[in-house]
Amino acid sequence: MMGFDTRFRDFPDYLRAAGREIWEGRTLGDGLAAFYHPAIIRRDARGVLQGTEALRASGLAEMYALPDRRLLTEDVIWSGSDKRGLLGSKRMVAVGRHIGDGPWGPASGARLRYRVMADHFAKAGRISDEWQVVDTAALLAQTGQDVKTWARARLDGPDTEEPVFCPEVDVQGPYTGRGNDDSWGLALEMVVGRLMAGHLSVVPDQYDPACSLAYPGGEVRHGHAAAERFWLGLRQSFPSASFAVHHRIGQETPMLPPRAALRWSLTGRHDGWGAFGRPTGAAVHVMGISHAEFGPDGLRREWTLYDSAAVWMQILASDG
Repeated sequence: MMGFDTRFRDFPDYLRAAGREIWEGRTLGDGLAAFYHPAIIRRDARGVLQGTEALRASGLAEMYALPDRRLLTEDVIWSGSDKRGLLGSKRMVAVGRHIGDGPWGPASGARLRYRVMADHFAKAGRISDEWQVVDTAALLAQTGQDVKTWARARLDGPDTEEPVFCPEVDVQGPYTGRGNDDSWGLALEMVVGRLMAGHLSVVPDQYDPACSLAYPGGEVRHGHAAAERFWLGLRQSFPSASFAVHHRIGQETPMLPPRAALRWSLTGRHDGWGAFGRPTGAAVHVMGISHAEFGPDGLRREWTLYDSAAVWMQILASDG
């Protein structure tokens, strides 16, 4: 329960309300002040934003490009306590019409649908730490743009001092937790860890044969072969990169299947053939978030997201 604010029935309700009031209620001023700590730290593909003024400026640019954008919350997987603070891993679908020039290029008039996943930490009624991943590739494809071409143009732009988020530009925030030790979170960590170690046998061993999969670029796939191809394509692009799990949550909730959320990263060199083409040796940091649901035949639904535009920016920056 949310002891610090009795208006909300639980932490997921609080996070859903924050999105509704700020975006649909158009309260980038009062809404940010109500839900966010003044020293909020947000990490996403564009680097690190600090403070509500920085969030407001970024939000206004996005609101101009997509004035009718709605953030539809699919799920919040959470852990913590009122005393220590609460961490919610939130999975959303953003919908809206691209009718204004902005961070995603000239107005296209396209109706967009793309996924956003984010970890939010809150204590004493304020969100103070965030990690956000946007499916920029899916968004760009719907506006008729190629993600690699967009990444090149973004690098050449005059307004990008720190082109992407990476450990070198990170800022330590108030949250230092690692989640919980629930068995479902441990199960997801084991699955992704084995995939990152190259043990593709974990797919037929742990995934439901009819598994439903959602991956970057708006891809929706089903079955073992699709899971193997996605994870192999990512790992083989960065075969020597270090894999790390930064946060893990497992949860059982009435009327829902067992679920888990994982925030992870790959840090190293683009030294292999895979989802990102010819090896370039570029230094790359990939921030990813995965959600999963489990059933009697194993992992039945998976959502994994990283921002492929940010990966291309790092590769192209090194490749000239």
